[in-house]
Amino acid sequence: MELSIIHERIHEIRGKKVILDKDLAELYGVETRVLKQAVRRNIQRFPEDFMFEINEDEIQKMVSQIVIPSKQYFGGAKPFAFTEQGIAMLSSVLHSEKAIQVNIAIMRAFVLMRQYALNFQELALKIQELEKTYDKTFDDVFDVLNHLLKKDKQLEQQTKREKIGFKK
Repeated sequence: MELSIIHERIHEIRGKKVILDKDLAELYGVETRVLKQAVRRNIQRFPEDFMFEINEDEIQKMVSQIVIPSKQYFGGAKPFAFTEQGIAMLSSVLHSEKAIQVNIAIMRAFVLMRQYALNFQELALKIQELEKTYDKTFDDVFDVLNHLLKKDKQLEQQTKREKIGFKK
């Protein structure tokens, strides 16, 4: 399974990266109601940090940000959102060979996203270090420019001031 297909289905809700039940059901090749039924039968395996039900405000936000076309996308039911741990737990609830292969691909997608995030953080730190270095360099440049400007102003002031002493 292509990681880009999975990556497109990962959303951020409540500050967590999640995949919605409808998308997971499609990836697993089962109906959404079958997936939800399996989860409800094993609800003790899915604490809040593994899976949560999306509320109306979150659905509206997803519609307004064009993440989903409309509320009808969910068929009238509030969707479940599964975190990486919840998706891993799904493999113990759904026993098909396809579910196992899809879970492996999804775990790889989440790992890649974490690696990108770490690389991004490292890059951001390097940029901050460079900015500090450049700030110091620019401070020196600004000091020199200010000195030169002051020197020019002093020279200008000296030529403009009224001369004292013997006048012809």
